[in-house]
Amino acid sequence: MQKQFISSSEQDTSALAAKFALIARKGDVFALYGTLGMGKSVFTRAFIKALTSADEVPSPTFTLLQSYDAKDFVINHFDLYRLKSPDEVFELGFEDAVYDGVCLIEWPEKAGAWLPKNIFKITITAADDSRVITVETASEDQSKRLEQIK
Repeated sequence: MQKQFISSSEQDTSALAAKFALIARKGDVFALYGTLGMGKSVFTRAFIKALTSADEVPSPTFTLLQSYDAKDFVINHFDLYRLKSPDEVFELGFEDAVYDGVCLIEWPEKAGAWLPKNIFKITITAADDSRVITVETASEDQSKRLEQIK
C-alpha cells in the first residue's frame, strides 16, 4: 500500500508524525528517506514527543542512536548518515532494536540489506513550497494501520 501526504510546514509534518506515533506497535520500523533538510528530523522529534515525556530530542548524528522509553516499548532513533559500511549497524545493537522496540531510522539506505523488509518506508521530497511525504508498506497489518491516518 502507498499513501501520500502534503506538508506545507514543520507543524504539518509534526502533526502527521504524531498520528504515526499513535499507530506504532512494538517491532515497527519507520525508515525515513530524503535528502538533507527535507524534514526527517522534524518528523522523528514529533513522533518521539508524542509518545514520551522527552522535552528535547537531539539528533543522534554523532552518537548514531538515542533511545526513549514510551509506555509500551522503547523507541530507538537511529541516524545512520555517518556509517561507512552496512555491517556497522551491528555495533549499535540494531538487530535487537528492530525486534524489541520501535525504530525510527534516518538514512536507512546506509543499513543496506540489514534493513528489515517489513517497514513503513517514508520518503520525503520537496514540491514547490511544501513536502510530499510518501508512505509505503507491504504488510497487511501495517496497511490497515496506515489507512487510519488522514
